Amino acid sequence: VQLQASGGGLAQPGGSLRLSCEVSGFTLAYYAIGWFRQPPGKEREPVGCISSGDGTTNFADSVKGRFSLSRDNAKSTVYLQMNSLKPEDTGVYYCATVGPRWGCKTDATPMGIWGQGTLVTVSS
Repeated sequence: VQLQASGGGLAQPGGSLRLSCEVSGFTLAYYAIGWFRQPPGKEREPVGCISSGDGTTNFADSVKGRFSLSRDNAKSTVYLQMNSLKPEDTGVYYCATVGPRWGCKTDATPMGIWGQGTLVTVSS
């Protein structure tokens, strides 16, 4: 069972990046996926999540209106589209299976597994 985040890099303020979370070893369609980030010197914080089934999403106030989530169950991949990036979006981004406490519905119990993160740096 693995979750692998990718797509990070350097972006300018106001720019965009798209992160991917590719999973293996389990059926993505049954799980809600959450994205989290850890800014430098700070604790990990939630970014948003996408439900299994209807794909409804929920986001932290800090990214609402700028970030969006989508999923392609056939490709076992969830995408985090980040627009209008700000320096405070800088951090290591992780994906994980999540449960209802994060505001998303899931058909399967979260597994509590974290994959390797991907570093996003927003700087001019």
